[in-house]
Amino acid sequence: MNIRKCSVIGLGKLGACMAAAIASKGFNVIGVDKNPDFVKAFNQRKPPIFEPGLEKMIKKHGSRIHATTDYNEAVADSDITFIVVPTPSDPGGGFSLRHVKKAADSVGKALSKKGSFHIVVITSTVLPGSINLEIVPLIEKASKKKCGRNFGLCYNPEFIALGTVIPNFLNPDFILIGESDKNTGAALENFYKKICDNKPSFARMNFVNAELTKIAVNSYITTKITFANMLAELAEKLPGGDVDVITDALGSDSRIGKRCLKGGLGYGGPCFPRDNAALASVAKKLKVHADVPNATDEFNRRIVNRVFQIVKAKIKPGEVVGVLGLSYKPLSNVIEESQPVSLLESFKKSGIKIVVYDPLAMGNVKAVFKNSVRFADSARSLIKCSDILIIANPDPEFVKLKISDFSDSKRLRVIVDCWCIFRHIRFFALDYIPLGIGK
Repeated sequence: MNIRKCSVIGLGKLGACMAAAIASKGFNVIGVDKNPDFVKAFNQRKPPIFEPGLEKMIKKHGSRIHATTDYNEAVADSDITFIVVPTPSDPGGGFSLRHVKKAADSVGKALSKKGSFHIVVITSTVLPGSINLEIVPLIEKASKKKCGRNFGLCYNPEFIALGTVIPNFLNPDFILIGESDKNTGAALENFYKKICDNKPSFARMNFVNAELTKIAVNSYITTKITFANMLAELAEKLPGGDVDVITDALGSDSRIGKRCLKGGLGYGGPCFPRDNAALASVAKKLKVHADVPNATDEFNRRIVNRVFQIVKAKIKPGEVVGVLGLSYKPLSNVIEESQPVSLLESFKKSGIKIVVYDPLAMGNVKAVFKNSVRFADSARSLIKCSDILIIANPDPEFVKLKISDFSDSKRLRVIVDCWCIFRHIRFFALDYIPLGIGK
């Protein structure tokens, strides 16, 4: 099957970027969203959400993108439909399928009116068993067609990070495909070969293996991050200890690798914490011990208190704590499960005065904290009004700061560098505390 036209259901943080990236490769794309403002924005060649590079890509390739609220139009005028809608976490750590089911039902009904073969792709992250037990029967019932015979179905979650969604999508390490049949899987593989800038490997398998692989990948990464943070805490307590030296050596072993092996604050964001919890939830349901993901989550949550206690031991009455970096990672405005934001909560509860700055996330933080914290208009202005400075995010803007930006401050006494980005600077008049380095 030769895929020429695509439709994307859900124009949020991932779906909008997918639509634009696919259009940039010469494909016509129909975007569907229930939010009329998102539809209007796309049709005006404007991004419905913020993501680096998205605005420029939509302006350049928007002539190949059309947005609508009509599922029938989208399915009728495309060869493949990607369902990219939220799967919110439930209290037990699993994922709710309510949005996926609603979208799949609408796609199924649209398929009932279409004579030609069509491929449906579930991009949203789901738990093992969801596709076979819930999605396939739902689409078959709505479409009155047989999966694998009259329409194809794939589970194809993306491994992306907010802030780098577009380059991650176009340059994946590998493409994960759960397939209803080999022809459908092959068609999706050939489609990605035309989309990707690199030449990724393809992992094609049945639905349940793909579903488990998705959450396992992210859970494994959280374990690696947490292992590095455990080493950081150990190194701090050893004279001459240096977590960066240790992890650099560890990462030189080909069995381990250097990626995600860096001491600092813990992981956060919309994917890592919930996928780790989801793996533990699946294990519990299957009566398998989930010691590893549970221990990872527990250690990760303790890191915020570790930094809080460092500050608490240094602060004097009436002093101000400045926090540079609020998003869960650099180059993002997302504060979901952000450890810097958790730090703010701890300071706020303790009555500590706070001033904050982030290049992209200020709006989201203001919506949460309102007037309970002070907002600086730049990193340099924050440094000038802080007694204790926490570098909570290794944003490129902060890395460019010079020693004079710190020494010119008449108030600054202590720097807590969570990412050791200024470890090679000698701060003679300041108490410099890099996480993961012993004294």
